[in-house]
Amino acid sequence: MSKPLLRDVSQSQPDTSHAHQRDLPVGEAPHADAEMTRVLKTAPLHMASDPSNGVITFWRHDPLHDVVKPMVDHVIMAFPAEPVRFERRDGKVFVNGMTRPGTVTVIPAGSSSRWDIYQPLSVLQLYLPPTTLERVAHEAGTAASSNLVERTAHPDSITSRLLLSAGDALEGCATLDALFRHQLMDLLATRLLAAYAGSPVMFQPVMGGLAPKVLVRAIERLRSESDADVSLAALAADAGLSRFHFCRAFKESTGLSPHAWLRQHRLEQAMKMLRDTETSIVSVAAELGYSSQTAFAAAFRKLTGESPSDWRRHMR
Repeated sequence: MSKPLLRDVSQSQPDTSHAHQRDLPVGEAPHADAEMTRVLKTAPLHMASDPSNGVITFWRHDPLHDVVKPMVDHVIMAFPAEPVRFERRDGKVFVNGMTRPGTVTVIPAGSSSRWDIYQPLSVLQLYLPPTTLERVAHEAGTAASSNLVERTAHPDSITSRLLLSAGDALEGCATLDALFRHQLMDLLATRLLAAYAGSPVMFQPVMGGLAPKVLVRAIERLRSESDADVSLAALAADAGLSRFHFCRAFKESTGLSPHAWLRQHRLEQAMKMLRDTETSIVSVAAELGYSSQTAFAAAFRKLTGESPSDWRRHMR
């Protein structure tokens, strides 16, 4: 019997995407969130779901010794904390390495392998349906496969930072969180198509921003205090553009992504209320859509460096 191939993950890894496409009918493969719950034997600490585009989860799990079965979704992992030793076996391929910040693991849809992780591990995971990659590639006008190349603890600070930002930027405000997730899913899909689709994908540079009337309509929708739909899909549809092209054109016009623009607008609203009224901080948080005063205070401090109460005191 031939010995497994021992491969250091710091070195280049072969393209095994085709070898990992199993002959399992799609209807019989579980979604990634269900399979990961089975394997990790716990529930995620945080979970943000956009069922049509993807799911983001944050886990803290115990040592793991199990086979991850084929899933219908691609799984992309980033590691925010301590290095942990692991082994992955798949047929004759044996990968032995360490999870580290700045690395990512890509498990293509339909692939299966055995994992041995020897210590508790913190990990942020993205579950991305192949249809999301197909949509983003179509909107970007590129011909790209929805299959991804498998990578294990692969050095990639760009993708790692993007994915970890999901954990940092979920602020407890439903409108902001949803808009951020929509943008992040598309941005990560764009990055994965460029870096892990098996062949280089070229995206055309932005050519101009939104037409003035279209920009005004988008900003009016974002500013609306009613229950107007400010999802990325609604903003793009109103502009007559794909999500991909709307985000690029909006940033070209304003210098900010839709999420960053709305976050800045909400901050300005909060500052005005704190400075010019006697409205309590808990009421300010509720009026701006935050789930709690704590979530609002954390978001406010991240942008200003001060708590809402300290900022109010300094402004008076």
